[in-house]
Amino acid sequence: MKNKKLLNKILSYIFLFFAFSLVGYIWEVGLKLVQTGSLVNSGSLHGPWLPIYGMGGIAVLVLLKKFKKKPVRVFVWSLIVCTVIEYLCSCYLEFTQGVRYWDYSNYFININGRICLEGAIIFGLAGCLTMYVVEPFFINVFKKLPQKFSVVICILLIFLFTADIIITSFYPNRGEGITYTQKK
Repeated sequence: MKNKKLLNKILSYIFLFFAFSLVGYIWEVGLKLVQTGSLVNSGSLHGPWLPIYGMGGIAVLVLLKKFKKKPVRVFVWSLIVCTVIEYLCSCYLEFTQGVRYWDYSNYFININGRICLEGAIIFGLAGCLTMYVVEPFFINVFKKLPQKFSVVICILLIFLFTADIIITSFYPNRGEGITYTQKK
C-alpha cells in the first residue's frame, strides 16, 4: 500500500510538471500571438512545453506546501522562487545554447534583462493560482485515471520530452521571435 501511495505521488508530480509546462507553453504562445499576430514557439525546446513553468510549478508546490494556509507568504515566496528559477534558467540557456530566449532590458526594474518586476509579480500570482486552483484541479483529474494508464502516460511524456531534449541539442529552436541576442 505504501509503495502504491509513493508511486501515485511520483506520477502526480510528473503529470503536474507536464501540465504546468503545457500551460506555460500555451501562455507564451498566446502572448506572442497577441503581441505580434504570429504563432511562435518561443521555448528552447521544439515540443509543446516550457519546462521552466513545470519546474516553477513543482517548486512552488514542494517548497511552499507548509505555507498553504498563508496566501501572502505563498505569493511572496512564489515570486522569489520562480524569479530565481527564471534568472538561473536564463543564465543556463545563454551559457549552453549561446542565445537569450527572453530579454527584459526594456522593462521597468530588471536585472540584466533576465528578470523584471512585472514578471516577478506575475510569478507570485501564478504561484497562488497554482497552489489553490490549478494543482487541486489537475490532481482531481489525475486521480480519476487508472494507475496503469497514468504510468503509461507519464512514461510516454518522459520519453517524448527526453527525445525533444536530444533533438534540441543538435537542432536548437532559434529564430525570429524566439531568441534575442547571439553571443559574440
